Amino acid sequence: MTAIEPVYLMTHRDGRLQPKLETAYEILLSCEICPHRCRVDRRHGELGICRTGDKPVVASFGPHFGEEDPLVGEHGSGTIFFSHCNLYCIFCQNWEISHGGEGEEIDVEDLAAIMLRLQAQGCHNINFVTPSHQVPMILAALPYAIDGGLRLPLVYNTGGYDSLETLRLLEGVIDIYMPDFKFWNPEVAGTLTNAADYPEVARQALKEMHRQVGDLVLDEHGVAYRGLLVRHLVLPDGLAGTKEVMQFLARQISTRTYVNVMGQYRPCGQAYLHPSLAKFLSAQEHREAQQLARDAGLTRLDQRDKLFRWL
Repeated sequence: MTAIEPVYLMTHRDGRLQPKLETAYEILLSCEICPHRCRVDRRHGELGICRTGDKPVVASFGPHFGEEDPLVGEHGSGTIFFSHCNLYCIFCQNWEISHGGEGEEIDVEDLAAIMLRLQAQGCHNINFVTPSHQVPMILAALPYAIDGGLRLPLVYNTGGYDSLETLRLLEGVIDIYMPDFKFWNPEVAGTLTNAADYPEVARQALKEMHRQVGDLVLDEHGVAYRGLLVRHLVLPDGLAGTKEVMQFLARQISTRTYVNVMGQYRPCGQAYLHPSLAKFLSAQEHREAQQLARDAGLTRLDQRDKLFRWL
């Protein structure tokens, strides 16, 4: 485990964490936690698009060795998979969790205990998967976890549909932001998710994340402890707008942005409803996407060959 102190410890010591979680729970009274701004009262039983109230809902947790190398290290990334989502991509590879809501509602003290358990197992970080709609619960669990001895970096592993107001609440709390940048074209986003404004929201969110934490920084063992790591799932027939996404990252974020150009797309969920998504990604399409990233000037591409080679 890294000896570098996570940012949330100082935020807690300075008395800035408690106001953040209080503000987040106030927002739940007329919820604007994510860009959908459903304005339902999640504190008193009303549910919006994410179908989540005011308690954590967790599908699973444990050391994960399938994440990017800077997160996995030797002992794995301590992933906590939250149930439900605010995007509902029709091709989601975690369909049962995001669309089906598979998982269990727990108390924030239980969420803190999960963090501490993952730390005790030797994980290098606490990796919140699909956290955008559960930010207040994460903030509320942190004081319990800190009091219990939590000392790991926090990873915000998001689909990229995050409001600037919520991200600003997370400044001084999150050490590593790991957003997706899924689509460049609003029409594509509107067809494949419930958020046609996804591309603009994601661009602004990534800028804010980078402002807070900068480029990804690794310790002497190659394990990340701070910074931005971006994922981009390449879709068949160029549907994700890979060229434009890579140019944006290089020109408006940083050429030193650590990027995983992912080639493991496979039809899942309701992908069969879209002609391009009903087929597998080819190895050639993945190679071309990686070259687009290099052509854009990006210099830190995830090098692991995880492509399932369907030709």
